[in-house]
Parts: sequence; structure tokens; C-alpha cells
Amino acid sequence: MMPKLRSVLLATALLAAPLAATPALAQGAAPASVAQSEHDKLFALFARSDEESLKRNPLNALFRGDMRYADRLGDFLTDAYNNAERQAAQNELADLAKIDRAKLSATHRIASDVFKYDRESTLKGLTPEILALTQTRPMNHFFGFHTFYPTLASGKTGIPLKTVTDHENNLKRHADYVRLIDRSIARFREGKASGVLETSLTIRNMIEQLDAQLKLAPEESPYWEPVKTLKPEIGVEGEEEARIRLVAAYRKAIVEEIYPANARLRDFLRDEYLPAARDSVGLSQMKDGAKLYAQLIENSTTLLYSAEELHQLGLSEVKRIREGMEQVKTEVGFKGSLSEFFTFIRTDPQFKRKSREEITQRYYAIGKMVDEKIGAYFSVLPKTPLQIRPYEEFREKFEAGGSYQQGTPDGSRPGTFYFNAYDLPSRTTPGEVTLYLHEGAPGHHFQISLAQENDKLPAFMRFGGNTAYVEGWALYAETLGYDMGFYKDPYSRQGTLDDEMLRAMRLVVDTGIHAKGWTRDQAIEFMLANSAMGRTDATAEVERYIAIPSQALAYKVGALKIQALRVEAEKALGKKFDIRAFHDQVLNTGALPLPVLEAKIRAWIKAVKQG
Repeated sequence: MMPKLRSVLLATALLAAPLAATPALAQGAAPASVAQSEHDKLFALFARSDEESLKRNPLNALFRGDMRYADRLGDFLTDAYNNAERQAAQNELADLAKIDRAKLSATHRIASDVFKYDRESTLKGLTPEILALTQTRPMNHFFGFHTFYPTLASGKTGIPLKTVTDHENNLKRHADYVRLIDRSIARFREGKASGVLETSLTIRNMIEQLDAQLKLAPEESPYWEPVKTLKPEIGVEGEEEARIRLVAAYRKAIVEEIYPANARLRDFLRDEYLPAARDSVGLSQMKDGAKLYAQLIENSTTLLYSAEELHQLGLSEVKRIREGMEQVKTEVGFKGSLSEFFTFIRTDPQFKRKSREEITQRYYAIGKMVDEKIGAYFSVLPKTPLQIRPYEEFREKFEAGGSYQQGTPDGSRPGTFYFNAYDLPSRTTPGEVTLYLHEGAPGHHFQISLAQENDKLPAFMRFGGNTAYVEGWALYAETLGYDMGFYKDPYSRQGTLDDEMLRAMRLVVDTGIHAKGWTRDQAIEFMLANSAMGRTDATAEVERYIAIPSQALAYKVGALKIQALRVEAEKALGKKFDIRAFHDQVLNTGALPLPVLEAKIRAWIKAVKQG
């Protein structure tokens, strides 16, 4: 899948607030007339780049609440789109090189460095060699417009559907969706011809997803949801007439355009592509896959790790966390082995929720507990509200245990913490607190909302980022449960150790699958042997790693870096260390590549010691 399209589906945005020890990233912050000139050039470049990018990537504008391009999805998967993205990155790097970095303030150098990193990363993903391996596999069961778009089109993501124009734009996006599906079929065919093939496992899952959608009557589909909220007063050209016209247009789009497009994709995957798909699951077993995996590791972690280095790091973390679990087992008086302890947690009724409503109410309660503690650890809190809801039933089977969808910068659409209520008997209660800390507050919701709300940052730092920082911060946020006192209960502590174990196992399993030839079942058994997660969750996790190689590596790598920087700051500053100031420094310039974050925190430590 193409880098920009993947970033849209992830809907990953980023964070901020002004720096404590250096000037804020505001246009008025340049110190002198000559530097002001370089500053103005830099921010003019940022603004120009952002505006042009929004035109090429209208979904990014839509998720920001910018409706100027709301009638389209974008020209993803076309040569014209790739060429425009490549040319823009090349031009912007050339413009950046004309700016004298030495005449920028320390803070603006950070902005310049991140912009350069982002543009260079874009170019790495758009070489003909890499595109031949990525866009010829344009979707899978974890990241695909076929599952992302129904929710977007339903109006339940907060995309406005209040006026006739809003609904007409939604219908125009439907037409773009159909074109994107047909382009995807064409790209799959290119890969099939060149020998670059998806796994049969992924394709079967996609067929099942499409079957589930096509079985729904049009009136039961997510695409019909906007019709249910249409009111006569929506029209300005004759209220009832407008409603009748829009209802007819929605029915026609679903019955004559969307459903047939999904059927074409399903039939193509089932009848033409699946027989040719590869039985192996590892990327290194795909044509030129080892080369792609090496690049994906760098892209996901922002560091130059080899697959073997990450595999060994994962094994050492698994060993350390198992020792913590043994301590919990002893503390609760469990007499069996650690494996038997895992089975006990998986199966005992005391660790189960009885209904979707019960688990929903539990997350509401956790949210209130966190709200009572959060002010002691953060000096800047998001203005954007956070809502809690289960995944919709049409997509929950193939989703992770939880996720976050960002709100709008002005807070008009809240951020959403999604949890998975599918197959409740397979899910356990000990990890509920840590899941909320990760996906909700102070994890993704804080990191994303604070960035979006800070209009002193250039847009690419408000709304862009990298996985190692984004997921590293969220995993680090889980560990704040120790500081907040949430893990005094041994089973809650087991829950957070289990979630930390998940991220450690990802280092082992992702590299095992994609670099060492591990099978799907081998990976599942490793996860079951080293954690209390249920087989349903373990299976979904492994199939996720198969679908999106390297993404899962970023969590632990990013978290370890943030944890190490905190320890370094605590030792260096002693009584001068302020946890709220540290968190502000980590968050207040957006999702930095890890080497840039490290340099920034060390400069802050030096400034605090001297000040």
C-alpha cells in the first residue's frame, strides 16, 4: 500500500505546545532581521507545502475539518498521483536547501530537520522499485478502503452531513470510492503479472470482509446511515423535494455503484487472485520482499536497526517481562506454572465481561479515574473531548482490541477511543486500564489532540508524524499507570505486563515472520506461550503483522527511547526534574523522529541544569 494512502487510513495526526526552554514555533518568534528573513522563508515553505498537499490528499483536509475539497477522496494508486507527490518532495527539499539553517533559532532548526526527514522518507517510498512492491498490493484485511470507507461514509466519524452540499459531497466521494476499488483491482493484476503477490491468508480475510458487507440489505449498510438522519429542513431548494432527491441518490449510489464495485473486487480476489496468491506469510518470502522489509524497518522505527537486532532485543524484553509476571503469580498465590497462570486468566469467569454494555460502563469508569489523576503529570491538557464506544459490529471481527480516531483541531468532533466487544468470552479484564491509557488518555488522545490544537506549529508538525514516536508515546503512557497507582492490584499489574509483553513479542514475531521464515501458527503459539492473551486476539495480532510488516516494531522501540530519556533526565536534573515539564518537552513539537527527539531532550536537560 502506498505510504500516503496508508497514513490516511491510519488517520494518524500529531501533537504539540510551545517549548519551555526555546522559542515557540510561531511566525513571530524570529530573533533578528536577518534571521527573520530565513524564518519567513521557512514558514512560507511549510505553508505552501501543506496547502499543496491538502489538494493532493483531500482526506487529510476532511479529517481536519477543512471542507474545501470534501467532494473527493484523492487520486491514489495513479501514476499521476505518485509523480505529483515525488515532484513536490523534490521541489520542497530544494527550497529547504536554499534556507540558511545556521540563521534559524534552535526550535526552528527542529522544524527544518523534521520537514527534511519527512520529505526524504516520502521519496524513499516513491521509488519505482519500492512502488513495484507496495502499490501492487494496494489493500489488505487490516488497511483497506473497503473497510475504512463504509465508516467514513456513514457520517458517524463526525464528517459533517448537515446541509444539501454536505450530502452531495458524500455522494461524490462514493463515486471516487468506486474508481479507487477498480484501480485497486488493476494494481493487484500488475502485481500478479510481475510475481509480487499478497498472501492467501490476507486475501481470504478480505473476501470474508466483502462478503459480510454484501450480505447486508442496502438499508442495513453503513452507507444508508446518512438517510436515517435526513430531515426536511435540510433543503434550501424546497425542503421535502431536496430530501426525496437525496434519498433516491443514496439508494442509486449503493445499489448501482458501491455494491457492484465491492462485488467486482470480491469476485476478482476469489476467482482470479486467490489461486495465484502465495501460501507463505513472510515478506522475505515475497519477490524482493527482504529489501522492502529493511526499508520498512527504518520507516517504522526511524532508526537503523537490522531485523536480527530487533529480534534479539525482543527476546531480552520477553525474558525481563516474564520475570515480572512470575512475581505477580507468586503475589496472588497461584501454585501452577506461568503457562497455567495464563490459562487461568484466559478462562476464569472472574476475568470476563458479560455484555457490551458492561464493558462500555467499565471504560467510562476508567476514564473518570484517569481524569482525577492526570493534572499531576501534565501541564497542558487537550481541549478536544474524548468519547468511548465499541467498534461497529460489521467490522469488529478483524479489528484490534482497541484503537483511536482523532477529533478535529477545533474540538467540534471529539476524539474516539474504540474498544472491541467481539467474542467477549475470549477477552479478559486485567488489561482494560492499560488499553485506555494507550488509546485514550494520556496516550493517543493527548498526543494527537495537543498537536492539532497548537496552531503555533507548522501544519506538517500538527498533522504528521512517524509510528515510532506515535506508538512509542502511547506505550510509554501505559507505564504512567504505575505512577498513578493503578497497578497496585496484582491482576491490573499483570494486565499491563501482558500488554507490555505484547509489544515485546511483536519484536520477536514480526521479525520472525518477515525475516526468519516463521509460520502463522508458530507465531501464534509463541504469543500464547508468553502471555495471557486469548487465541482470538493472538490470531488477530499475528494476521495484522502479516498484513502490515514492521509497523508493530515501532511500539517498543519508541517507548524504550522515551523511557530512557526520562531516566536520563531524572538522573541529570535530580530535584530540578519536573515530570510535567518533561512530558511537555516530549509532546510540544509534534511526533519527532527518535534521533531528533533525543537531541531535543538532551538540549532541554542542559538548559535546565544551567538555568
